[in-house]
Amino acid sequence: MKNILKLVGLAMFTFSTSQFAIAESVTLKFHTFVPMPANSNAKFVKPWADKVANESNGEIKVEMYPSMQLGGAPPQLVDQVRDGVVDIVWTVAGYTPGRFPRLEVFELPFMPATATATSQAIQEYVDTVAAEDLKDYKVLAVHVHAPGKIHTKNRLIKSASDLKGLKMRGPTRPITQMLEKLGATPVGMPVPKVAPSLSKGVIDGMVVPWEIMPSFKLQELTKAHTNIAGSRGLYTSPFLFIMNKAKYESLSAKHKAVIDKNAGMALAKLAGELWDSFEDPARGLAVKAGGQFHELSGAPLKEMQTIGDQLVSDWINNSASRGLDGKKLVDQARNLIKKYE
Repeated sequence: MKNILKLVGLAMFTFSTSQFAIAESVTLKFHTFVPMPANSNAKFVKPWADKVANESNGEIKVEMYPSMQLGGAPPQLVDQVRDGVVDIVWTVAGYTPGRFPRLEVFELPFMPATATATSQAIQEYVDTVAAEDLKDYKVLAVHVHAPGKIHTKNRLIKSASDLKGLKMRGPTRPITQMLEKLGATPVGMPVPKVAPSLSKGVIDGMVVPWEIMPSFKLQELTKAHTNIAGSRGLYTSPFLFIMNKAKYESLSAKHKAVIDKNAGMALAKLAGELWDSFEDPARGLAVKAGGQFHELSGAPLKEMQTIGDQLVSDWINNSASRGLDGKKLVDQARNLIKKYE
């Protein structure tokens, strides 16, 4: 009888501990628009997921769904994670224009320094003055890419006039407006549509950083590349690495601690360092593909900067109608970038 009771007790203990183990484990669904080999997945999110799994003793697992495998279009990612359709996303804030009004300041022309400095600046900005923009999410990190360059199929851009008549993919609303003022015909589209659009003649070029080009073989479709001289690049885009707030709140204190340890400024800085490091190898592929290169400086650059300054002024003036102090936001962003340079 005693042996039977021992066996029953052991069985109950085993059942209860296994149930506890099951209760302690959590699986998070990650969704994004870029393919798995893209740097953001292979070198940022996947290592992050592995680190979180390791630090939680395998209790936090991240299932990765690249290339919109769970359905929808890239602009819908922010709603998918907010509404709990998925648990985590990595996406571009500018894919939903107007949704994150305070973050737009980092999309303005000639705002960014390096990705490392600007990513730390935008993370502090999000943690303080722009917290309202992301109040519906658990922010893991907000970061940016290295300053974007001008790429066309075959016309090397050496002045603003060289853009006239070209159909150019615009990455953000402010840069789309700038392209139009420079005489180009701007075409808005997510990055995954750029390659087929180039092939079909829908666009003649695009404005993107080097980093994203290998993922879509864009260096094989564009042969003329223009960089911007100086300490401030043409533009950048804020990237959102964000989590469903309710899902985060449902985690145990232990699991929240793991997530928190792998979020915030340290993660934003790491992202910035990574994105800076991606530039030269990607440019090297364009060199091997037989590309032509030019660095815009002097009077041609000043002409573009003058148009950029006007767009910044327009953004400041229009911000008042949205209840924002645009000048204050621009000054805060610029000062934060200087702080982290």
